[in-house]
Amino acid sequence: MTRGFLLFQAPVTALLSTNTEIDWKAYMQEVEGVVNGTYDYTKLRGDTGPLVYPAGFVYVYMALYYVTSYGHHIRLGQYVFALLYILSLVILFDIYRKTKRVPPYSFIFMCCASYRIHSIYVLRLFNDPVAMFFMYVAINFFLRDRWSIGCLMYSFGVSIKMNLLLFSPAILMLLMVRFGTLKTLLHLIVCAVPQIVLAVPFLLENPVGYVVRAFNFGRQFFYVWTVNWRLIPEEIFLNKYFQTALLILHVTFLILFFVFKWRRLYPGVGFGILMKESPTALSPNQILLPLFTSNLIGMSFSRSLHYQFYVWYFHTLHYLLWSTTQPPIVKILVLGVIELCWNTYPSTVLSSSLLHVCHAVLLYGLWYSPDYTPNDKNLTATKVD
Repeated sequence: MTRGFLLFQAPVTALLSTNTEIDWKAYMQEVEGVVNGTYDYTKLRGDTGPLVYPAGFVYVYMALYYVTSYGHHIRLGQYVFALLYILSLVILFDIYRKTKRVPPYSFIFMCCASYRIHSIYVLRLFNDPVAMFFMYVAINFFLRDRWSIGCLMYSFGVSIKMNLLLFSPAILMLLMVRFGTLKTLLHLIVCAVPQIVLAVPFLLENPVGYVVRAFNFGRQFFYVWTVNWRLIPEEIFLNKYFQTALLILHVTFLILFFVFKWRRLYPGVGFGILMKESPTALSPNQILLPLFTSNLIGMSFSRSLHYQFYVWYFHTLHYLLWSTTQPPIVKILVLGVIELCWNTYPSTVLSSSLLHVCHAVLLYGLWYSPDYTPNDKNLTATKVD
């Protein structure tokens, strides 16, 4: 069945390819500065503003700069992203195959029912799909109990766009459960090394400028592009107290899920600062449920969600919904309403409100997920070969 979906996707993505770029020109301008010898991040900018992504972004789009004849052959770039989309689906199907949780018919909604996702991947040439590709590659390695390579892939993804940090609380917990404290520190070093190595040319030129621009957690988003906060006035949207409140809610929900839910996935594990290595590998659902939930919590309390951010969690929604006890019709309805919200442009009070309702329904369902009961057969650990 998955082969059939992939065969269907190939002509669809090819037909979608047309000249509808949004940030492509700005991306090319930003990396062209590096091509011309500018390594001071504070001097790299495009039509949409300064370069605000880490160094990995520069290398990926520099490669595309040359492949597409200095950014002029946009159609070729879209074919590259169409291939990226197909490869992403191959990896996602392998991830879902290991979980044995999501019914085959749900892949119809994943592959065929979202024009917005096809548009983000194939037409717009955003860096979000590239970062998520590395995230899914990393997860696939996690599921194979190859955590060092997975951490390396994860770090490459973060170097392209920082949204992958939304997975980091769950990744830290999983490393502690699987390897204990000491080996977790080694894996964190693996995560840090690519960030430093890739940034060396920019750090040598202006280290402060690079860190401030590439890892700016406080930059403001434009109200005109928000998908999730159209229900409030712009002055509240830009208010620092409102943004701080969202951060507090984000952290609070992470703590609540960790203390009362995620820890139940690992019976017999003693949580603390000094933890011991586990002799057994983690099961797929022990890995995916915290990872995808952590990301969903981050998106639910995000200061703003722009349209391309949909790819941050679209392909995880099916797993999350089928981890709840909601009836299938409700799961499909939630998928449909979320898709409607992300396809409403410009966003409205109704579309933003419905998106928050869907997130709340999903978080509520996950809170009462049967995975957190000790008799769930999916929680059985597997012995490492």
